[in-house]
Amino acid sequence: MTLLDQFLPRFDFHERHAITIDAPAGIVLDHAARQRAQDDPFIRTAIRLRELPTRLFGLSQRQPLDLDDFTFLGRDGDRGLAFGLTGAFWRPDYGLVEIRSPEQFRMHGRNDVCSLVMGFDTGSDAAGRTVLRTETRVFCPTAAVRRQFAPYWYLIRPVSGMIRRRMLARVRQHAESEVARRGRAG
Repeated sequence: MTLLDQFLPRFDFHERHAITIDAPAGIVLDHAARQRAQDDPFIRTAIRLRELPTRLFGLSQRQPLDLDDFTFLGRDGDRGLAFGLTGAFWRPDYGLVEIRSPEQFRMHGRNDVCSLVMGFDTGSDAAGRTVLRTETRVFCPTAAVRRQFAPYWYLIRPVSGMIRRRMLARVRQHAESEVARRGRAG
């Protein structure tokens, strides 16, 4: 059972992406865990544009959304890792709910916000290279929340998909560079 299945077995919306990486799964997951939106110019710009209305009207002074806003839910060896986020994502300020632990993520019990899990899982292809898959799942606890979230999801999903694919490409670049450096040093 994956961490995604453990933390969000039921979901209303999801997206998946994958990439093949010539590096061991442990190194790949290490780099996936270190990805930050602010390190990529496209992702940084997309998030700033999304947050522009709240900043223009002085409704938010928070740092731009990044992986640090997510709750680390766990790592399953070299097989996977997951992060969770809870909020009313359609709101200009994301309506984030502070969640401090995996247990609190599971048990928050709020009916007015969505639960989101972004997971990374590894496998291998026929050549023995690591296949890194990312999946994002969103659960809406009520029909009303689903109706509020759905238009937002369909609006941001193309950009979200591009962000995920760019994240995967950066993980590949960093993991393969590390393997090459280790090979030169060894």
